Amino acid sequence: MTESSQPLLARVPITVRWRDLDAYNHVNNSVFLTYLEEARLVWLEGLVGDWKTETLSPVLAASQIDFRDQIEWPAELAVEVRCEKLGNSSLTLAHRITSADGTRLFSEASVVMVWINPQTGRPVALPDAVRAACVA
Repeated sequence: MTESSQPLLARVPITVRWRDLDAYNHVNNSVFLTYLEEARLVWLEGLVGDWKTETLSPVLAASQIDFRDQIEWPAELAVEVRCEKLGNSSLTLAHRITSADGTRLFSEASVVMVWINPQTGRPVALPDAVRAACVA
């Protein structure tokens, strides 16, 4: 299991729910995206300052997941969030889904988020709160 050189922004606990399973009795691949989203929102909600207002809001522009192992029920997980790249209006976040104790790696992923003005749909500058959290 590889460790990232980027600083850890958040490590969010996730409990696998019965409904997360598919017909093969493991967590469905699409649910991994939900786990990543939950971790990002926990991180964003913990920022000091505005990350979402009437004139700026994040949208998911891209996601990529490398599945490393199946997740079965019951399970306690952790989703790690790290900043991989900062742009003018975008942010690439690296994620890892591991067992709660960190001994098993279930997936590595990255997502690109772009901040836009919801009224115009046009990109806006990254909020200061987001930028500050990522360069600290």
